[in-house]
Amino acid sequence: MWNPASLRFGAFLAPYHPLDADPALQLRRDIDLMEHLDHLGFDEAWMGEHHSTGAEIVPAPDIFIAAAAERTTRIRFGTGVVSLPYHHPLVTADRIAQLDLQTRGRIIFGTGPGKIPLDAHMMGIDPSDQRRRQGEALEVILRLLRGEVVDAQTDWFTLREARAQLPTYDPAGIEIAAASTISPNGSVLAGTHGLSLLSLAASSPAGFDVLDRNWDVYEKVCAEHGHTSDRSTWRLVTPMFLAETRAEAERAVSRRIGSMAAYVNRQTGRDPDWAHTPAGIIGQWRDDSLGEFGQAVIGTPDEAIARIQQLIDKTGGFGTLLILHVDMAGWQDTKRSFELFASEVVPHFNQRNRGRVESLQYAEDHRDQLVGGLITAITKAHTDYYGASAATGA
Repeated sequence: MWNPASLRFGAFLAPYHPLDADPALQLRRDIDLMEHLDHLGFDEAWMGEHHSTGAEIVPAPDIFIAAAAERTTRIRFGTGVVSLPYHHPLVTADRIAQLDLQTRGRIIFGTGPGKIPLDAHMMGIDPSDQRRRQGEALEVILRLLRGEVVDAQTDWFTLREARAQLPTYDPAGIEIAAASTISPNGSVLAGTHGLSLLSLAASSPAGFDVLDRNWDVYEKVCAEHGHTSDRSTWRLVTPMFLAETRAEAERAVSRRIGSMAAYVNRQTGRDPDWAHTPAGIIGQWRDDSLGEFGQAVIGTPDEAIARIQQLIDKTGGFGTLLILHVDMAGWQDTKRSFELFASEVVPHFNQRNRGRVESLQYAEDHRDQLVGGLITAITKAHTDYYGASAATGA
């Protein structure tokens, strides 16, 4: 039986950044955010791989994670995701094994076929081949990470007596996840190999609608291949930005949220009316979707709690809620958003304050008895003291 107290929390960064700020500072701020999340007690942080379109500025998540790991002590890091068709699988396996050792086992190896069409175009990769290539690469990477010697030949890579010379930090191996959006392809791939499932489009209308069905596919395929499906390894991604009030959240994001609308609409050649004002963009993102981001919570901790509960009700339970972080507010407001989530949203689900609540409730329910007993004790102490003083003539 799934228990909401087991729910974990983290952040997912593509990362999305405005095009009008210094990328060197943006990268440093992302590393600063990793340290902040670690301090607040978040469980995971994920960093993506992208090579074009300007907003998503990390082409090498392993390099980023290596730097962030040196500034943190407990938080786990996920590659969100390594686009397997872009790399020779032996090189991918070797880099992940090294990162796993450097971080002493704090790595989750997230994999995917690649998302941005321009990335594939620049590398001369036919988009129709990307999912096939992901499957081919993943199959041999899993074998390499298990310590096997691999011979393989495809139309885009060759392995000859290949082996990964580094072990994984944990002899049981590295947790590996496959990305899923709307189609069941990710569920099939993850279930076939017994991998964790990463649902990137959990809050988009179409993605939300198929969450339960994609989990059913995952369970079925896992069973067919002799694997055990485990909800604790299922991760859902949804965008959130929090403040004390809804109006304060809107103020914090209003100056820079237009960059995210432009990122979406310029690639599709659209210029909708809602994209012309911050209020219009916020309304669109809350009520419908902003491109692939899905519906966002731009508001209060109570709204975040309601959204997470909606995801729980739809899925029947999952392991980790990942906040899709978009760089659309100042640094202090960004830190405050995560602080509010850690201090007010997380305790609602992990029930860490249950004992405190029950203690106060008991005191309230038995106040007459407890207060009456206290008054009796004070009265007795008073009587005993003055009675003893009178008897001794003091």
